Amino acid sequence: MELKIRAVYDEHKGRYGYRRITAALCRSMAEPVNHKCVQRLMQKMGLRALIRAKKRFRHVPGMSDVHVPNVLQRDFFAEAPNQKWVTDVTEFNVQGQKLYLSACMDLYNGEVIAHRMAKRPMFDLVSDTLRDALARSERASGLIVHSDQGWHYKMQPYRAMLAHHGVKQSMSRRGNCFDNAVIESFFGTLKAEYYHLETHDGIAALEAGVHDYISYYNHERIKLGLQGLSPVEYRLRNTA
Repeated sequence: MELKIRAVYDEHKGRYGYRRITAALCRSMAEPVNHKCVQRLMQKMGLRALIRAKKRFRHVPGMSDVHVPNVLQRDFFAEAPNQKWVTDVTEFNVQGQKLYLSACMDLYNGEVIAHRMAKRPMFDLVSDTLRDALARSERASGLIVHSDQGWHYKMQPYRAMLAHHGVKQSMSRRGNCFDNAVIESFFGTLKAEYYHLETHDGIAALEAGVHDYISYYNHERIKLGLQGLSPVEYRLRNTA
């Protein structure tokens, strides 16, 4: 059992704790595995999951002053794909240079359905992310897209794109990161499980690594809340 635990732990580069390792073992073995046994053996082996270690308001020309309500209201549950999306931008720093990641996530299964990266937080970074997400969606009418109150999301072209597709916009209350907690949690996981663990030779290497991690997150990294499946596995199994 210890060899199997070590194999799963090493395969996922120490990102899995005893619960995910138990779920992975249950998937690969013919008999059930007790999570307390896995936890005890991991403690004996000295294995543990990696622990993950105020935006200012600015007015930009072209930014709408229309108040956008918090339609989502922290209801992060979705019964089907393309009902509720959350989106945000996060920042990385490598050798004095910055890289910005814009991501859009479907709350149905926590899948990152679109992402873009750039060296500057320009409007195109966010608008192209939304455009990519809408392009892969079969049904956008009735969809809610939630973000914080960043200036990108208040720009008239962004709001016009949402309206054109029949999408309802939702925004967090100012200064309240918990209103967009799911995407914030994903960024925290990304940085804990990849960014802070690797040595990055430059922006290009970091960008390639983030692309690889998001693919891993979507297709391979199991989530206990998704019946021990990865986001893509869960979507495919439940929407076939």
